[in-house]
Amino acid sequence: MLGEIKGLNEECGIFGVWGHPESAQLTYYGLHALQHRGQEGAGIVTTDGEQLKLHKGHGLINDVFSQDQLKELHGKASIGHVRYATAGDGGYENIQPLLFRSQTGGFALAHNGNLVNAHALKSQLEAQGSILQTTSDTEVVAHLIKRARHLPLADAISEGLTMIKGAYAFLMMTEEAMYVANDPRGLRPLCLGYLGDSWVVSSETCAFDIIGATYEREVKPGELLIISDEGIESRRFSAPIQRTLCSMEYVYFSRPDSDLDGKNVHASRKRMGKSLAKEAPIEADVVTGVPDSSISAAIGYAEEAGIPYELGLIKNRYVGRTFIQPSQELREQGVKMKLSPVRGIVEGKRVVMVDDSIVRGTTSRRIVKMLKEAGAKEVHVRIASPPIKNPCYYGIDTSNSGELIAANHSIEEIERIIGADSLSFLTPEGLNEAIYEGQESLEHGGCMACFTGNYPTEIYPNTAHPYEKA
Repeated sequence: MLGEIKGLNEECGIFGVWGHPESAQLTYYGLHALQHRGQEGAGIVTTDGEQLKLHKGHGLINDVFSQDQLKELHGKASIGHVRYATAGDGGYENIQPLLFRSQTGGFALAHNGNLVNAHALKSQLEAQGSILQTTSDTEVVAHLIKRARHLPLADAISEGLTMIKGAYAFLMMTEEAMYVANDPRGLRPLCLGYLGDSWVVSSETCAFDIIGATYEREVKPGELLIISDEGIESRRFSAPIQRTLCSMEYVYFSRPDSDLDGKNVHASRKRMGKSLAKEAPIEADVVTGVPDSSISAAIGYAEEAGIPYELGLIKNRYVGRTFIQPSQELREQGVKMKLSPVRGIVEGKRVVMVDDSIVRGTTSRRIVKMLKEAGAKEVHVRIASPPIKNPCYYGIDTSNSGELIAANHSIEEIERIIGADSLSFLTPEGLNEAIYEGQESLEHGGCMACFTGNYPTEIYPNTAHPYEKA
């Protein structure tokens, strides 16, 4: 279901190309494929080997870039970013990539994730004389790297990365090289591919398909890649740690045509639906999914339960983004504008409504009401993930505990609040099994902190929730 109408927002997306004469155009198309990961701003930095050029702005990719602007961004390499403001405010200066210039050359930086010790590092940097130009946690990394100016740049980057904690996938670029890094636990997705003799890096594999690139492998947790005209070099800045990729990437964030750790997202969501049907069966006439990210799970539920899958809800794709509306009343009206029940499908039927998650509960309540107003005899809500009871500190806007309905109400209470005839969530064990299919190498599974409260990293004092504005 659309994050902008239910209070669950994407993180960010990054994309980069090294060694292609049309790098900016390829990055533009790659960011298009990642548009679902951020719609508030976008930017591209290119290099021709002599200088870095930047263009960025508020809005969608099509709003930010014209063909003439892309032609100005000529060069053999580019990095790009689509943004949802997870840390810092939405001002122009916070739109990425961030570009820094000095007497020794330029340095561009794009980041997906959230640093849990950013506040402590900012205080330390300011006490030592640094002047921060943005409220983004990303800028902290540039200052840490610059402080190690006595080292070769790759070593300075490695040293800076050892000082930051949290979730991060970085693309960094100078006139001479591109640097790619993933945090020691691999909380955020990042993959490597190639297009002819060019190297390509992306948050998701779906962007490779758009430009005709071939997937090579995942960027390993704690790995730093240095890509230049001389080729590609891999080194570690951190000892290997059990990967804990964010489980919500499979549940909601990533596109269904992407692969994460070699596992197709659509297939994983179908398995979630099948597990949910085993854990929470119900007698019903039709199964429907809430567009778009819940459809795969709904199909899986229907197949396992032997109940017909139908398009009981239709999404209107030509309505403006409703998450910008300031009041809850207008947000709820936005739900009605975005989604419409199909009366001919649900009227007089017992309906299983499958969704990927419940955050505040307001949208679920409105959808259940719409289905009943359209004549549904019963509406049984099935959620293809566990209850979200804890805030995420790693780059996802899951609100604070006070706004999370599952943090303050039992499942029975939520059922009454949203007006469902029954309500069930997938268990953490069912989710883990659906994603990883019991693989021993991934027996610990991904990060499920928003469900279980077991955070894979230390949460530092004054760590900002991603939704908070610094």
